[in-house]
Amino acid sequence: MATVSPSSDFAPVAASAAAPVRARDPRLDFYRGIAMFIILIAHIPNDPWARWIPARFGFSDATEIFVFCSGMASAIAFGGAFLRKGWLLGTARVLFRIWQVYWAHIGLFFFVAMTMAALDLSGLFEKSYIESLNLQHFFDDPMPQMVGMFTLSYVPNYFDILPMYLVVLAMMPLFMALSRVGFWAVATTSVLVWLVAQTGALALPAEPWSDRQWFFNPFGWQLLFFTGFAFMRGWIPAPPVSNTLIWAAILFLVLSAPFGSWKVFLWVQAAAPDLSAAIRKMWPLTAELRDKTDFGLFRYIHFLSLAYLGWVAAGEHGHRLIATGQGTAARIWQTVLKLITKVGQQSLAVFVFSMAAARLIGVFLDQLGRDFATVLVANMIGFAMIIGVAYLAAWFKSQPWKFKK
Repeated sequence: MATVSPSSDFAPVAASAAAPVRARDPRLDFYRGIAMFIILIAHIPNDPWARWIPARFGFSDATEIFVFCSGMASAIAFGGAFLRKGWLLGTARVLFRIWQVYWAHIGLFFFVAMTMAALDLSGLFEKSYIESLNLQHFFDDPMPQMVGMFTLSYVPNYFDILPMYLVVLAMMPLFMALSRVGFWAVATTSVLVWLVAQTGALALPAEPWSDRQWFFNPFGWQLLFFTGFAFMRGWIPAPPVSNTLIWAAILFLVLSAPFGSWKVFLWVQAAAPDLSAAIRKMWPLTAELRDKTDFGLFRYIHFLSLAYLGWVAAGEHGHRLIATGQGTAARIWQTVLKLITKVGQQSLAVFVFSMAAARLIGVFLDQLGRDFATVLVANMIGFAMIIGVAYLAAWFKSQPWKFKK
């Protein structure tokens, strides 16, 4: 079994089997918090701010941040349970989390479906919000779709991240069992499953009336999840801070941008038409490598490049994300860090709430327009709400009603 060296940057959280693994890495909560804000923006219908999220400039987006950081968080929350309590109780701990996420998914779907139905029944709006989410099949024939929703054989597009997360979580006991053989067994299995997923053989049906598949194939995305898991467990050593690696990451992000983003491609087209013509010819050749459903190779390299730069920027053990200093600017930065970190610490509650709130914010924008001021207010209200949900979730988790000696 691979162990972490004392010099590893992840040493504080990749503890031995004898010690509890509860320490949090500030980088994990900060970047996961950033992902939650981006996910909110990305899911507000026709939000102009979505033109500037990471997905518009390369292959990977906030989904990769969410999955990678979830893998790291799972290494802290569940990986230690396997080592301290054994495989059976560790598996029970994972099953409990699966139970929580499953009902979060079900609750999210029915709340959003109900709100969209209420909006349509009100008669106040010209557009159909049920159709805007492609939920008319559910309401036209609810009995088979109800069964499909609970068995995950009906996964509407807007509700596809948590089902993927559920399947990846369910793979964790297998990988923890393989870790007893050695890290090579974990890595080989993960890569082989990912490779098979690229063939389409492991695709899961998303609805009974078409051949549409799950938008996020968990057997492809597990590679990223368990990469984060392995880093946090100390199975993979932290990469060195190297100018060569920094420039290699920057060059890949810059040079791949025209292939990963139509937004960047159009800029290239305006500046260099001949170059854009060559890129357009090569675009189909990169289709499989940038595929989002099965998590193509370019998405993996793109995210790891971004993650490496983010890791370097945060400093050793994330010390640059621990606010210090005096003065107004320092206090503002401390507050910003605190709020983002809190959102990252309560990612499931924030994610579920933001997915529901985003649709209602979209209704707000439909009615009042999408000028600069309205969009600013709408997004700021959304940010304030997910921050509030994060603090409320943390308060409930603290169980203040319990007697404390």
